Amino acid sequence: MEKEVEQVLRVVPEFLSMPFNRIWSSYDREADVLYVNFKKPSHADNSGLTNDDIVVRYVKGKVIGVTVFHARKPPSLFVGMNCLDLNILRIRAKNEKEL
Repeated sequence: MEKEVEQVLRVVPEFLSMPFNRIWSSYDREADVLYVNFKKPSHADNSGLTNDDIVVRYVKGKVIGVTVFHARKPPSLFVGMNCLDLNILRIRAKNEKEL
């Protein structure tokens, strides 16, 4: 099996565990920024920045996407992230906005 196919197959369980039916991503190699969207168009009405340089975007309190800066060096918060972690990010960003 080709290397690319094997890499995709390794992340299938993670994709299936997410509460999103559709996931779009793009990577800007020059800027080392990964964009992941769960809704198109992804026009957010709110966003929050984590301590690990991850922007979480929301519409009506629901996560619609994340932007990961320095993606080749995964932030500690992003490593092993699952759908529960996305809810934690949402709550953290909401609390930071209220401060």
